[in-house]
Amino acid sequence: MSGSPVGVDALVDEYAELESRLADPSVHADTGLARKLGRRYAELGPLVAVARELDSARSDEAAARELAAEDPAFAEEATSLAAQIPALEAKLAELLVPRDPHDGDDVVMEVKSGEGGEESALFAGDLVRMYTRYAERRGWKVDVLDAVDSDLGGYKDITLLLKSRAPTPDGVWSAMKFEGGVHRVQRVPVTESQGRIHTSAAGVLVYPDTGEDAEVEIDENDLRVDVYRSSGHGGQSVNTTDSAVRITHLPTGIVASCQNERSQLQNKARAMEVLRSRLQALHEAEQAAVASAERKSQVRTVDRSERIRTYNFPENRISDHRVGYKAHNLSTVLDGELDDVVAALQKSERDEALAAAEQA
Repeated sequence: MSGSPVGVDALVDEYAELESRLADPSVHADTGLARKLGRRYAELGPLVAVARELDSARSDEAAARELAAEDPAFAEEATSLAAQIPALEAKLAELLVPRDPHDGDDVVMEVKSGEGGEESALFAGDLVRMYTRYAERRGWKVDVLDAVDSDLGGYKDITLLLKSRAPTPDGVWSAMKFEGGVHRVQRVPVTESQGRIHTSAAGVLVYPDTGEDAEVEIDENDLRVDVYRSSGHGGQSVNTTDSAVRITHLPTGIVASCQNERSQLQNKARAMEVLRSRLQALHEAEQAAVASAERKSQVRTVDRSERIRTYNFPENRISDHRVGYKAHNLSTVLDGELDDVVAALQKSERDEALAAAEQA
């Protein structure tokens, strides 16, 4: 395309190639490949549309200026087109800023209770409800892969899979990647008889569901596989067979469990996908650290001092400490209306990426 930034032509060509491949019925025989190609196609779509619009505006403006020499009526059209070009150039430049390669991915999320005992487990349950409601509003599917309930109805530990129903460049990861960290709650616990406000915490770990697409290799000799009976609320057995599976990666100590599929074989396959995703996330984090790249922190220990967000019930206030976001609508946020919080974090990420691109 005439006058296009370096790299745009290659992306337009890639888009055309993807369009051709997705039109091939044989590609869709491999659902994993079709989904991967579909995501990339959806990611490039907005950029290609703006690039074509910009190219058209430039061509039309040049033609209008030529015609204006013979007919002054075209001068106004040329001026109008020229005024549109800077905005299109800015929009294209923003779209060309490298995106997080996982933005279109689904997400595996772990929510764990921390300091605060039963109150922390109840708060972990509140977070799970918040994320589930938010996912429902976004049209995502939520699967519970594994859960350890607390006595009062919360969660000591729960693993969720959040999936979009169609390929999209702004997938689950693009919104949920900011949730990793320690979430602190300030409220009067149901277990508190004196009405005193307590502070407790729950931890959230999120990573892209790369599954079979993960680049890491796993040696079967590095795995310990345990089978056990699936359990329900309060640890009550809900299955008379040992169908639940727990896989431990011995070199790293990472554990992946699944008990909600119908068979031991299905649980093992799903647990292996989660394990691959976690190891891929660990591998990428180590690469980023070596490259001294900035990376948003993920929770490693559930300590109240390592908070990313505070949920203050007495003041109905939610505060995200990374971007200075604060609002007094905690009740609606906990009911799944996370849009404003996510938007603030996404804007901060975009601003940082644009600033880095301008300095490069």
